[in-house]
Amino acid sequence: MNGRVVSIHPQVELAPSGSVTALGAPPLQHATVQLPHYMRAGTLQLQALPPLALYLHLPWCLRKCPYCDFNSHEWRGAESVIPEERYVQALIADLDVALPLIWGRRVASVFIGGGTPSLFSPDAIDALLTQVRARAALMPDAEITLEANPGTFERDRFAAYAQAGVNRLSIGVQSFDDAKLRVLGRIHDAAQARAAIEEARRVVPTFNIDLMFALPGQSLEQAVAEVRQALAHEPPHLSLYQLTLEPQTPFAKRPPKQLPDVELAADMQLAVADAAQCAGLERYEVSAYARPGHHSRHNRNYWEFGDYLGLGAGAHSKLSFAHRVIRQTRWRQPERYMQQAMSGAAMQAEQEVTRRELPFEFMLNALRLREGFNPELYTQRTGLPLSTLRSGLDHAGQLGLLFETPRRIAATPRGWELLNEVLTLFLPPTEDSRRDAEPMTDSKA
Repeated sequence: MNGRVVSIHPQVELAPSGSVTALGAPPLQHATVQLPHYMRAGTLQLQALPPLALYLHLPWCLRKCPYCDFNSHEWRGAESVIPEERYVQALIADLDVALPLIWGRRVASVFIGGGTPSLFSPDAIDALLTQVRARAALMPDAEITLEANPGTFERDRFAAYAQAGVNRLSIGVQSFDDAKLRVLGRIHDAAQARAAIEEARRVVPTFNIDLMFALPGQSLEQAVAEVRQALAHEPPHLSLYQLTLEPQTPFAKRPPKQLPDVELAADMQLAVADAAQCAGLERYEVSAYARPGHHSRHNRNYWEFGDYLGLGAGAHSKLSFAHRVIRQTRWRQPERYMQQAMSGAAMQAEQEVTRRELPFEFMLNALRLREGFNPELYTQRTGLPLSTLRSGLDHAGQLGLLFETPRRIAATPRGWELLNEVLTLFLPPTEDSRRDAEPMTDSKA
């Protein structure tokens, strides 16, 4: 790429200034992307751009769970129906403006998350995906995932999503215990969860079950029993998450009673992992288990430090260019986002990831994978030499937390269980620590 659009996309036109402006149904007042700004010289040297994914955020839910810190919003509008048509239009307007940043790149996966995306009608999802395909170069075999809440499940609804192009469903079960579902603030019961799973099995090629452990009042035996109930449905993919009290959530402010202590939660982690693996699922990532051929391609792209364009209220993006990596954030509140997107200004903030931040950001993702990563991948994704990781790699190796070969760097079993501690070794140095380390750095160089 050289800062110019060579072949003009049907949805964009080259503006006189060399920027690109989006065309859409309503006029977009500020819809310009200054390509030379992103293509200017910099300190990084990326030889090739990473794979690209698309994330679409649908922010509404019927009731926000007390443990949830995602950008989700209870629908409390005067109308009984979510403004899905208006929101889809905003997403497409947002995409139109962003297209120059991904021009010529193929999209390997699409993830529709929330919120509760399954609140949107199949017709709305169909319209959204149709418009996305008309603009972005989706691969023929692109993985297209939609998150679904069993509380919004209706017979044949999943089939209609599949007809719209969804080929993977991620079902937020969380628990098969009705009492615990009530404590978690979920709007479904165990029977609805089982019905949703069976319908997913019938209509899509692959699906995921989300399940939580270390729930209030839960014993070790109950946690394992929950996993076995999920495994009885023979899921191709299973995600197992420990309940955590995230800051600013109701659970953080008013913790539920009888939470398992740290030792019991750690025992649960080992026990549920063992149950899943004994059933033939590979634990390929810290929280993810899958049968062969059913890894989440979208999530693997995150963990391998690939690129993703995030559209929707509060969505985040990571995009690479020849000499820089940038992060973007969309406006968080749904109403404000829709207004901004329709005026061509959906992006609230953008920042360039600095050279000193890139090593930690890469390791934060890549070490979550059981297999770790090829050292060449680090250079490909960051544009930095492996030497920028050397201090942390050596320290972690001495502690028995990482192992390194010419073709692989990965956490040891002990390091994987202490991953947060491992990652601290790759945190960007502070100004004081850099000054203290300068003589040592010079002597090694």
